[in-house]
Amino acid sequence: MSNQHNFKHSELTSEIIKAAYYVYEYHGFGHLESVYKNSLAICLRKRGFKVKIEEAITVYFETEVVGDFKADLVVNNTVILELKAVEKIHPKHEVQLVNYLKSTEIEVGLLINFGEELKIKRKVFNNELKRSQRRIP
Repeated sequence: MSNQHNFKHSELTSEIIKAAYYVYEYHGFGHLESVYKNSLAICLRKRGFKVKIEEAITVYFETEVVGDFKADLVVNNTVILELKAVEKIHPKHEVQLVNYLKSTEIEVGLLINFGEELKIKRKVFNNELKRSQRRIP
């Protein structure tokens, strides 16, 4: 058994990755992010997953709302997908996904870039760590 199966939600992320490859093989390189996002949502739903597109997530400072963002896709209320269609993944894209994870109870995210090559990065932010960082002074 590979190490991948020891990761949190590895079976779900494995199925998401398979679907992303299918979408990429179908469309190829060069479409807008929205084409990949909508196609991946359809593909995942056809495979039996619950998928939310542009899921609104509120960001708090202590107990007050300070902003919000929209996650590209949320699968089974368990994995956030941040999709890109750029030349290469930039560190700010990874930080963006980690910040999304910090702001939710979701612990696993995938950054998927439908660039010249399909690139996928997995990010995890444990809920216990989130709670310890949210202490109010």
